[in-house]
Amino acid sequence: MAALQDLRVLVVENDEMSAALLQMQLVQAGAFVVGLAASVAEALRLLEENTPDVALLDYRLAHSETSEPIARALSSRGIPYVLATGMAAEQLPVAMQTGVLLIKPYLSAELAAALSRAVGRSSARA
Repeated sequence: MAALQDLRVLVVENDEMSAALLQMQLVQAGAFVVGLAASVAEALRLLEENTPDVALLDYRLAHSETSEPIARALSSRGIPYVLATGMAAEQLPVAMQTGVLLIKPYLSAELAAALSRAVGRSSARA
């Protein structure tokens, strides 16, 4: 059985190659990618159309955007997220510290563990 079997994941990543690799890793781990978004607007639109179990957010997006508005929208809906970044936790805005932090670069196993931890943390709160 795959590590993330049937987990519905929204991926927010502005680099096309990285997004494609993430999608492949997630599918191989048993997850279902509900959407790939490269911008805040695209992610918020996908969030309105889908209800993911968890989201994977790259912190810095194109055009000087960050995923902070997406994290707020996810939190308001009770959807956990993993924040993938090269930044240290203390460098992040307080609003972004509610997610599970995944420091780049990371291995597929670390990605799966972070997503599982985020979903588990969310279930523990419910």
